[in-house]
Amino acid sequence: MRSTHSLRRLCPCLTRSAPDRDAGRCGGPECRVPEFETQPPVHQHDRRENQMAERGDESLVHTLKKVAAVLKQSEIPFALGGSFAVYAHGGHSSEHDVDFLIREADVDRSLEALVAAGFVAERPPEDWLVKVFDDGRMVDLIHRPIETPVTEETFADTVIRPVDAIQMPVLSATQLMVHKLLSFSQHYCDFARGLPLARSLREQIDWERVRKETQHSPYAEAFLVLLDRLEVVPTAGTQAGEGTS
Repeated sequence: MRSTHSLRRLCPCLTRSAPDRDAGRCGGPECRVPEFETQPPVHQHDRRENQMAERGDESLVHTLKKVAAVLKQSEIPFALGGSFAVYAHGGHSSEHDVDFLIREADVDRSLEALVAAGFVAERPPEDWLVKVFDDGRMVDLIHRPIETPVTEETFADTVIRPVDAIQMPVLSATQLMVHKLLSFSQHYCDFARGLPLARSLREQIDWERVRKETQHSPYAEAFLVLLDRLEVVPTAGTQAGEGTS
């Protein structure tokens, strides 16, 4: 941010107090200070603390916690997935959803417990998930992500993370990346939704495992090439930084 001294050289009106400045800006080109120069700096700690709030819907976090509490009390195994799982790992997601993974054998029991707790249940035409609503806020209960059933092995690949002060099992960063890449198809291939996840969680992701588990998908392969070209992660067999000065 420029000092007051440097601003004075641009235009005297910029050195006035905030109310006077807003009321008496001369409107000249020298007054047009870039927006980032007129805003207070955002510290990394504050950014992390406000990650959930940045989603613009704190009530969605409350709904997430309610679902987790019901599943815990009912002793139904689950794992948090989707964008809130990315945030729980300290990363960034461009999506706005609440996803829980459960086993297909636990679908009916989960719905019964959640309906008893005040949620509204819905069975959509898609046969790989069910939904519940909390005052209009939707939560997906997924039992077959990326055409692969949720199993005990799925739950073993989780990490206990705090989500708004509530501890819960969260899908590993590696599994989140695999799920994202395998969601790409000829009908849906928005790489812009995968880039924030890859960039923000790249150090927590086992990229060799990601390549192995997605090698059958040409869309995943294309995305991994993009990550290499953007120098987010190197291609298989290449050391990070190799070929760069």
